[in-house]
Amino acid sequence: MEAALRVASNLLPDDYKEVTEGHGHDPLNALIVGFHNCDSVYFEVPNGELAGMAGVHEGGQIWMLCTPAIYEYPHTFAKEALRYVKSRKEKLLWNIVDERNKVHIKLLRFLGFKFLRKLNYGPNNLSFIEFCRV
Repeated sequence: MEAALRVASNLLPDDYKEVTEGHGHDPLNALIVGFHNCDSVYFEVPNGELAGMAGVHEGGQIWMLCTPAIYEYPHTFAKEALRYVKSRKEKLLWNIVDERNKVHIKLLRFLGFKFLRKLNYGPNNLSFIEFCRV
């Protein structure tokens, strides 16, 4: 729960916009729900800061929210994120990403996800991209 509070109060601007404008959720509430309703983890970088939280809901819906700490240790963070994704036993991991969130799109490519299609989504009918990893 402490990790959820720390990450929610220090989100990357694009992650904050994706949660609030794209999904219409409060970031802290979204992280608490994720913590309680799925298999979730947090990523801590060598200086003790939290770089983000991630999780997988039943059915393979994967999510991640990050803080600026990913920029301080980009290789460490990317390796840990890849280790997490590869450790998953689900046959399919999937979700959608806000098309404006270029950092996450780059990370998803590195993690081996494929982009399927664009769609309009959420309370503001924003452009999102569906992605998956088999």
